[in-house]
Amino acid sequence: MVLVSLLVVYPITQAVWTSLTDKTLGAAADKKINFVGLHNYNALLHSTTFLASLRITITYAFLNVIFSVGAGLLTAILVNKKFRGRSGIRALMTAPWAFPDIASVIIFIWILNAAFGVIGILNVHLPFDTSGGWLTSSPYAFISIIGMSMWKTFPFYSIVFLAALQGVPEDLTEAATVDGAGPLQRFKTVTLPSIRPTFVLLALLAFIFAFRQFSMIYLTTGGGPERDTETLVLAVYNTAFKYYDLALSSAIGVIGLIVTFVIAVVFLALQSRAEKSN
Repeated sequence: MVLVSLLVVYPITQAVWTSLTDKTLGAAADKKINFVGLHNYNALLHSTTFLASLRITITYAFLNVIFSVGAGLLTAILVNKKFRGRSGIRALMTAPWAFPDIASVIIFIWILNAAFGVIGILNVHLPFDTSGGWLTSSPYAFISIIGMSMWKTFPFYSIVFLAALQGVPEDLTEAATVDGAGPLQRFKTVTLPSIRPTFVLLALLAFIFAFRQFSMIYLTTGGGPERDTETLVLAVYNTAFKYYDLALSSAIGVIGLIVTFVIAVVFLALQSRAEKSN
């Protein structure tokens, strides 16, 4: 309780209090900090920039849930089958998750470079115009960070799904096969119900991980072009350390915390309802 109080409760309480003041970063030590109530929150709710960042963050998070968790489930199903070299493939599959973010960013910046990158070379064969650059034009910058995030995170979800698949009863799978169920029917009626708790948990984790993603977006696009990839976490950073408005930055962080909490409650409520119906 002491550790939680120091490392969780106190920082959150401090952020909430700061968001209710006019505190700025780098202000004189003797400058009086005034209590302004909900002024910062009211300003954010009427700010098109903040609302755009919130929309981008939620979109980015949900797309990460779809693609990252989906890729993790698909690869887990594939490597769960018996074939020669399966152990090596499983080990190799964890490489993206093990790479540091900076190394991953350098790799993708090289791949997406218009002059000598792999994707840059293939640009002339694409049916759409990418001459503006994959990381410097819309909507390709947003598509790029989704692709990078999926590549980076899907191995973690795949490993967890693989562990869950080991617990699927083989007798039920065999009985469904004898009854004439095809692969899709077996997955829908046997596999999916068995791993549903894991699926819901990973979807929730994927949403939270994406909601707080900072390093890969900051190092590739910096929130650009024209703030088209500026998520709430980047908005917190930019507001605090570029515009020195610590109070407004704290308000953005508190709103992000509230949104994440609401989404988590909804996910867990759906999971509880599904368990009761089963």
